[in-house]
Amino acid sequence: MRRALIIFAGLVMAVPGSVRAEPGGFFKNMFSGGEGSAPSIAAPRAQDPDDVYCPPVFVPDGGAAIQAFAGAAGDKTRLRHQIVFGRLSRECKARPDGSVAVRVGVELRALLGPAGAAGRFEAPVTIAVKYNEQPVMARTHRVAVTVPSGAAQGEATVIENDLSVPADKAMSYDIEVTLTGAPARAKPVARRPKRAPAATEAQGEAAAEQ
Repeated sequence: MRRALIIFAGLVMAVPGSVRAEPGGFFKNMFSGGEGSAPSIAAPRAQDPDDVYCPPVFVPDGGAAIQAFAGAAGDKTRLRHQIVFGRLSRECKARPDGSVAVRVGVELRALLGPAGAAGRFEAPVTIAVKYNEQPVMARTHRVAVTVPSGAAQGEATVIENDLSVPADKAMSYDIEVTLTGAPARAKPVARRPKRAPAATEAQGEAAAEQ
């Protein structure tokens, strides 16, 4: 199934601004080290064979948001908060051996719902390189987003600096970012000690009397 860029039309709350994968600008300071530097992320030009293949960042279906409810999921009035993607950016650099070094920048937003309150919220963000739908390399970051008192939303950013694409996959790979909720682990059921049958207990008492 072909992935598509994030579209938040179905979210419970409206997300300010549109979400887009940016070839540069947003993470310029993080990637290049400060104001006044030239953008280090450039959109590849097909007519120039020296340009590195650097696909836009995609988000798979179901990986665009994490929601928390005060009660049954799906009730808009009981929504505590939701965490969604803001802006995404990437940088790709060729290595002498033909492989490609990939860096990805991700902005997260925590939005309070009707039943929510200010606080610190965590979300696992997985940043991956895939080839023919199969993962080549992936890293998961647990990112904390704080919503200050009196505010309705908060933001946080994370940058993955250490993704690598082998030379034989450097011209046809995907960059994927997803929000994944950790599945709840079932608590082990406490085992009660087995009681001896009544007849056995009676025999034991009789033996003790003798």
